[in-house]
Amino acid sequence: MTKTIAIFGAGLGLGTAVARRFGREGYQVALVARRPEPLAALKATLAAEGIEAEAFPADLSRPQDMAGLVESIRARFGRIDILEYAPISTAPFIPAASLTSQQLADKLNLHALTLIELVQIILPEMIARGDGAILVGQGSTAVQGRPYMSGFGPAMAAARNYSYSLHGELAPKGIYAGALTVSGLIAGSEGHQMITSGAVKVDLPNGATLTTIDPNDLAEIYWDMLAKRDRVEVIHPPLG
Repeated sequence: MTKTIAIFGAGLGLGTAVARRFGREGYQVALVARRPEPLAALKATLAAEGIEAEAFPADLSRPQDMAGLVESIRARFGRIDILEYAPISTAPFIPAASLTSQQLADKLNLHALTLIELVQIILPEMIARGDGAILVGQGSTAVQGRPYMSGFGPAMAAARNYSYSLHGELAPKGIYAGALTVSGLIAGSEGHQMITSGAVKVDLPNGATLTTIDPNDLAEIYWDMLAKRDRVEVIHPPLG
């Protein structure tokens, strides 16, 4: 049976590169993101490249909607073999001294709670088959807190911690869980476009810079992590 990867956060950068990389290996691709128009365009682009894909518009900040979403994906493709979760947000960072509990609660939904909900829904079918993978993409503030760059970090840190626990628990069941931590801007992504155009301002600490990363390199790292299953996390590029 043809395998399926569900990309939750199918944006212009990493999501597109992952769809292409796994599509070349014969995977069917479920594309999930909030806005229908870019998803439809990506589906058409992939189809022109010979990759079978379907668009599933959904708001990933709403964990309560995930059961219906997964049901729709299963109705189209029959199964989900890989859950890839790298939600897209173009909201600005929040200084830690200004971060409110409500702001963090909102970010926890998108970056952690929806992931957990999806795992609870999809994991039983992976366990039944004795195979599957959960791939989590996140930014470097999940690992290393930086001045004026909070908000996302604490929420992503929760998902990172969760990924480590899943890795140890699921490996004996034949299921791989891993985290890809991206320490820079992903070329071509909405965030990259908005920051480089000046539409979004990032207040970096003195001396700090933002590296631009090729999303195809990240997709290749994902593929290598899945093939080898020998590490829980890759940080690219490595943090100094």
